[in-house]
Amino acid sequence: MKAVLGIDAAWTAHNPSGLALATQYRGKWSLHSVWPSYADFLDAPMHSAADLPDRAAKLCGRFPDLVAVDMPLSDLPITGRRTADRAVSRAYGGRAAATHSPSALRPGPIADRMRQELGSRGYGLRHSGRPDGRLAEVYPHPALIELLQAPRRLPYKIQRAGNYWPGLPPSVRRAKLRVEWARILDALENLLPGTRDALAMPPADASIALLKSFEDQLDAVICAAVAVEIVEGRATAYGDATAAVWIPTPRPCTDASSVSLQSG
Repeated sequence: MKAVLGIDAAWTAHNPSGLALATQYRGKWSLHSVWPSYADFLDAPMHSAADLPDRAAKLCGRFPDLVAVDMPLSDLPITGRRTADRAVSRAYGGRAAATHSPSALRPGPIADRMRQELGSRGYGLRHSGRPDGRLAEVYPHPALIELLQAPRRLPYKIQRAGNYWPGLPPSVRRAKLRVEWARILDALENLLPGTRDALAMPPADASIALLKSFEDQLDAVICAAVAVEIVEGRATAYGDATAAVWIPTPRPCTDASSVSLQSG
């Protein structure tokens, strides 16, 4: 048996973070469950990220082999764009999937605390200097490009619907978002069976808050899917010996026997 935990981590303390737990049994991966916040996952307020592995083990019977987090992480203080950010942007910027720019404030101390607290439990950050680390930074936008073999970034973010389709009314934008979400759910169901049972599509008239919660959980499942790719040796690291963003290796070129590194 193996297990991975995916986290769509908020960059600020007041926003929720989605979590997804996937397990492998008899060689087959599936989604165990998904949660809209740390409190829901832990069934209690989160005092430390060090509590997360214990909760995962209680839920599925095994400590995660890997924790994959959608948030900039580094063994050095983050003060601006890193080698990892530049490498991902160089590879995927032309497909509208460049990285956001981190800073000392966002995610700043939140990222440092998560790395330190998980590190205290044996989850060191994974990069070229620690290729067997059990904590990996991931990024859903380029991950979806590779997992779905898409030509460019998928338009699935509720808060950017107006940018995707500026000339359309809100109801039509929502309908288009639902098409993208269904496409992503179908792909994730193939990668992690049980996804559709664990994460139901919200109703068309759902509140913005409910739609955003669904999106956070969807991103968490994407993080878990990337974690599986890493564990199975089907991922590429973009970065250096202090930080790296792990992205599924393009399917036509996948070599499960090796994991390559792209540096900036």
